[in-house]
Amino acid sequence: MTSYIQKIQEVSARLLKECKVDMVIGFRKGTIPLMNEPYFARTAEDVQNLVWDSNCGINLANYLTDRKENIGIIAKGCDARNIVTHIVENKIKREQLVIIGVPCKGMINKRKITAMSEGEITEVTEDENNVTVKGDGFEKVLNKKDVLQQNCALCIHRNPIEYDELIAETVEEQKDIDRYADIREIEALSPAEKDKYFEDLFSTCIRCYACRNACPLCYCPTCFTDEAKPQWVGKSQDQTDIETFHFLRAFHCAGRCTDCGACERACPVGINMRLLTRKLEKDCFDLFEWEAGMSLDVRPPLDTYKPGDPDDFIK
Repeated sequence: MTSYIQKIQEVSARLLKECKVDMVIGFRKGTIPLMNEPYFARTAEDVQNLVWDSNCGINLANYLTDRKENIGIIAKGCDARNIVTHIVENKIKREQLVIIGVPCKGMINKRKITAMSEGEITEVTEDENNVTVKGDGFEKVLNKKDVLQQNCALCIHRNPIEYDELIAETVEEQKDIDRYADIREIEALSPAEKDKYFEDLFSTCIRCYACRNACPLCYCPTCFTDEAKPQWVGKSQDQTDIETFHFLRAFHCAGRCTDCGACERACPVGINMRLLTRKLEKDCFDLFEWEAGMSLDVRPPLDTYKPGDPDDFIK
């Protein structure tokens, strides 16, 4: 995907020179390997800092909420779907945006790569199929498919749904992917087994709220975790408080989450809280045949009412 860089820079420079946008939101090279960072290019000269590779996993839709400028934004498949959700939820207007679509081949998992390395990684390069990591006294070539983020390995919408300019030919979408095998395994557990499973899952949570802060859907002016009157959830490390935070945050994302992986990627202790949002994603598809961010014209199932909606759960 590094071959995209020149085209991204050309399109971004043209949009800024023609004053079609006030800024282009993309990525620049991070200060440490495996971690590119969001970047706001405001002049045609700034675009030389824009990059694109398999370390651009942060969801840039997170930077659009309630902005007033005209904005160009680099968007892979999950970003574009979150942008659609922002537009549908009136957090940004479609006419403010020039969406620069990037057909995505998946982002790599920095934790997995770090765990496979013999020491501190000082340099990372990649080509279409491989990632090469180097450090003090070691060099390792990894197959990119073996080190993808899990959400990317399961992704079936790699091409942007909504865009104004596409910087490369669309990539072939993955087929015959069983996206919810692990969810079905958890569904089959007994109540006691589920309780133990989630107790273990969240046992390392430090309540840093990185998952909330990275999520493009968490834009409430005051989060329920910060409310004092009434206090919806305690701020202790008590198991009930920790699980309440994760479960309620997941429910707030029901019918809206695109499984972009931003929450899991941001977690400093590597908790797979996507299990919760993917369970709700599965339910929305099973009950309503709904996938978030696929259309600007259709309201999500949880903010509409239809007489034919399934209601077995209340009987």
